[in-house]
Amino acid sequence: MVAQIEAEAKATAAYTDRKTFSAAVMAAIGKVPRHEFVPQSQAPMAYVNAALPIGFRQTISQPYIVALMTDLLDLEKSAVVLEIGTGSGYQTAVLAEIAKQVYSIDIVQELAGEETERLKRLGYKNVVIRSGDGYDGWPEHAPFDGILVTAVTPDVPPALIEQLKVGGRMAIPVGNRILGEDLMVIEKDQAGEIRERLVLPVAFVPFTRAAQTNA
Repeated sequence: MVAQIEAEAKATAAYTDRKTFSAAVMAAIGKVPRHEFVPQSQAPMAYVNAALPIGFRQTISQPYIVALMTDLLDLEKSAVVLEIGTGSGYQTAVLAEIAKQVYSIDIVQELAGEETERLKRLGYKNVVIRSGDGYDGWPEHAPFDGILVTAVTPDVPPALIEQLKVGGRMAIPVGNRILGEDLMVIEKDQAGEIRERLVLPVAFVPFTRAAQTNA
């Protein structure tokens, strides 16, 4: 799997400007046991460089995309990170291997509960997960050095930009299935100005709001 990620990083360098990912990111990818985060029926595919279904109309992201989005945040060991869309918890674990603290939100209550127990069992003590609408972020723990969103949204939630620390970065898929989706990096510079850059085309599950789940 690591070799597949490295090969794809080289192949997509024209889009990402990153022929390789940081040693910290690749070490995290190599350490986190992906088979722990997939349904038993998908276990034979756990270390294939592909997204897999996990139920609840959700997927565990392609390992290359997990590595890329993590790398784009340029995290330090002291970083505090917000993740919107816990999903399988695999991306959460990769972030937890690098950052000091990870806060993660998932709209699906069952997934939030399952991943809290799974990550605890695997020894991750620097992760807090809650169920809820991630559109408003988690202001109690802001500002964040990095924000990572694992669902595509037509517009970047203003609250997430507000909760991004000066000098911080956000990786978020934007767009829709009709017009196309792109991974975007948003950076808040030292003057508080926002800079945006499209990285490459992607395909993610839609960003779900609380009102949609209750409809």
